[in-house]
Amino acid sequence: MTKIETKTFSELTNRELFDIYKLRVAVFVVEQKCPYQEVDDDDLISYHLTFRDDTGDLMAYLRIIPDEKETIARIGRVIVAKDYRGKGLAKQLVQKALEESVRLIPNANKIVLAGQAYLKDFYHSFGFHDVSDVYLEDDIPHIDMEKSV
Repeated sequence: MTKIETKTFSELTNRELFDIYKLRVAVFVVEQKCPYQEVDDDDLISYHLTFRDDTGDLMAYLRIIPDEKETIARIGRVIVAKDYRGKGLAKQLVQKALEESVRLIPNANKIVLAGQAYLKDFYHSFGFHDVSDVYLEDDIPHIDMEKSV
């Protein structure tokens, strides 16, 4: 059974925050060989969506960032831990993020993300469409996408 939670930064326990940062650095910095400032100020204003297994291991994570006017929800740091990939968790995670974005930011009229280019079709399957050409962010091809709510 998967435990799914959405918390603000101040609601996260020290251990939960540690697990999130450990997973994000393991994938986005080490696995993708991309040295950059992974922890940023957006963490402070984000809603943190976690999927944990029965033992408490962090299986998947993303954050939902409201804009200043709370009319746009931005999804970021979408990640599935290596041991849990290929089991459909990414689809469940993004679907839950769409639901949570509408619930948590009720005035949002669109949801945006900067997805890695190789995941374009994956995000399109949720109704996202491209709003930019492919560009390099930290030497990784990305595309800006959005979806109306």
